Amino acid sequence: VDLAGSERASASGAVGARLREGANINLSLSSLGNCINALVAGAAHVPYRDSKLTRLLQNALGGNSATLLLAAVSPSAVNAPETISTLRFADRAKQIKTVARINYDPAHARLLELLAENERLRARVCELEARSGLRPGERPRSKACTIL
Repeated sequence: VDLAGSERASASGAVGARLREGANINLSLSSLGNCINALVAGAAHVPYRDSKLTRLLQNALGGNSATLLLAAVSPSAVNAPETISTLRFADRAKQIKTVARINYDPAHARLLELLAENERLRARVCELEARSGLRPGERPRSKACTIL
């Protein structure tokens, strides 16, 4: 999510629609900061529904995923307050601890089990037919060995 336009209105000189857009971005960033604070503090309730941004980032912030935050800062002294604010924000976000896990589908796992059992049983049929004394080239009683 690109949060460009989140700078201070007085510094950007924005007016009209750009000013409203910047104000909305700042409101979303404030809500994002509230969610990050709640996650870091281990609060029972995290206010994801306070903005569209936090709703979109819900799985990335506290869900089952690995998340990367890129904070763009400026070395200029003019932008020092913005840079410090951005670094504080990034530091708070860095403190969020999530554990990404592989999504487990029980139906897929069962399918893999059944396929493995099927292969094991086919091998057993071939082994038993070989022990029964079938001569080379003689047609087996089961199609299991010819499928392998």
